[in-house]
Amino acid sequence: MALTGIQIFKMTPKKNCKECGCPTCMAFSMKVAQGAMDISACPYMSEDALSQLSEATAPPMKTIKVGTGDSEYSLGGETVLYRHEKTFVSKTRYAASLDTQMDDVTADERIKSIAKVDYVRIGERMHTEMVNVNYLDGDASEKYMELVKKAAETGRCLILSCKDVKTAEAALEICKEAKPILNGADVSNYKEMNDVAQAAGVVLGVSGSNISELYDTTAALEKLGNKNLVLDVTADTVKETFSNAVQVRRSAIKDTNRTFGYPSIVNAAKLARGDKAFEQTLASVFTMKYGSIVIVDEMDYALALPLYGLRQNLFTDPQKPMKVDPGIYQINGGDENSICLTTVDFALTYFLVSGELERSGVPVNLVISDAGGLSVLTSWAAGKFSATSISKYILENVEDKVKSRKLVIPGKVAVLKGDLESKLPGWEVIVAPLEAVQLVKFLKDMQANSQL
Repeated sequence: MALTGIQIFKMTPKKNCKECGCPTCMAFSMKVAQGAMDISACPYMSEDALSQLSEATAPPMKTIKVGTGDSEYSLGGETVLYRHEKTFVSKTRYAASLDTQMDDVTADERIKSIAKVDYVRIGERMHTEMVNVNYLDGDASEKYMELVKKAAETGRCLILSCKDVKTAEAALEICKEAKPILNGADVSNYKEMNDVAQAAGVVLGVSGSNISELYDTTAALEKLGNKNLVLDVTADTVKETFSNAVQVRRSAIKDTNRTFGYPSIVNAAKLARGDKAFEQTLASVFTMKYGSIVIVDEMDYALALPLYGLRQNLFTDPQKPMKVDPGIYQINGGDENSICLTTVDFALTYFLVSGELERSGVPVNLVISDAGGLSVLTSWAAGKFSATSISKYILENVEDKVKSRKLVIPGKVAVLKGDLESKLPGWEVIVAPLEAVQLVKFLKDMQANSQL
């Protein structure tokens, strides 16, 4: 159970409080209970009390780190079941699959495909972050070693899905420095796998034939002193897998059952059995409920574009709107001679407008200035999208980069036209239609009338 401010207060020191920066120990305790401050901020806490309080005030789901360098990721650390309650913490990561039944040509093509999807959307890199290397029972361990070597060369964080203890130990010798996940512990081998994982200093993945077996095996590993775990909730059916994922998350967060307080792996590729459309659906479902890692066969643009967009929306703080960076966005081959349009930096508005501009086929420069991440009318009402802010940005960042002196403004702020023309000498300010969908005809008509 989470501690209250009163319970924390009883364990805090009652002297020198002014020196530690908090008005009173009670105020500090209340902030700790609310999650606004870390208990370690008090320098006068005894080690014993600090240890007890750190454990008691920690998130119900443990934060697990995997990988190294640019491929290091935090999993878990969640405190709520629903995004609107507060926010989600650690975004879902996606893994492409390799297995020992692939022939060399197929495996090489899959490895090459991992680098193909790699783009930036609203300041966030979208790419395949992990590679799952699956060892199938009865296959030669030598082939698995070769696959692990090839996967390690991609620079992605690895998941070694292998329940054979000796093969897992040999595979870790190849890549343990990169801190992969050893996804191989179950009721039959958890002691041996625990020894292998702890010796290599890597995260251990745990699975079970049902939710009860998964719980018991996880509890047994905790008794062995291992709390560096992830839970593979994948079952034989979609229904059971979904039930497992939800029960694990609810047990951890609602019931504060720390035995289930670990991140989850869902193997959508295994559940989809080669059906790409079904795999996309499953990947979306388990991004929402509640895969910390979702394994797919292969990440291509057909899967990535909607999936990463969903993830970005889901794991963005609902109280902080998504914004695009200010700048000049050249669309349809726009250059210094192309007409300029401007709108706000609110991501949804940007993508609606830029999509219609692309559909028009007309070369343009889309000018984005800082409008606080708000919509057109909201930012105008707040004074963040005004004649002053727009003209200042154009004079300082645009005028010396373009030769065109035509500026199209959103139809909903037509009132700014006169003020903008007075603040931008030599510029012609044109009012666009009220809706983004009307931009296609608007621009094509301008082009036909030789106004561009």
